[in-house]
Amino acid sequence: MIGYVTLGTNDLARGAKFYDAIAAELGTSRMMENEQFIAWGTPGGGAGIGLTKPYNKEPATVGNGVMVAFAAKDRAQVDRLHALALSLGGTDEGAPGLRFGNFYAAYFRDLDGNKLNAFVME
Repeated sequence: MIGYVTLGTNDLARGAKFYDAIAAELGTSRMMENEQFIAWGTPGGGAGIGLTKPYNKEPATVGNGVMVAFAAKDRAQVDRLHALALSLGGTDEGAPGLRFGNFYAAYFRDLDGNKLNAFVME
């Protein structure tokens, strides 16, 4: 149902390094970019993610209640994504663990404060 998601940034080059590493762990890479926008994903694959400087030239801000979730292949990848995000300067929003039922997840924020999640349903 979702084609792609974009998040705002005030420093595209800095944010790109963060998402290049996250995308590599997920087995994908950049698929489109220009001076204002970079998108990561696999053409014909699942939903991708984009990082963009706001079109209206106003500062990028974080949406309260907005979160993007990355589908991981297993618990180990959830753990690696969380640790990777923190090593890249992201902030912890919830260590990896079972949340309810068979939902294993970790929560973190990118360098602009956008909330992200890595999860697996077992």
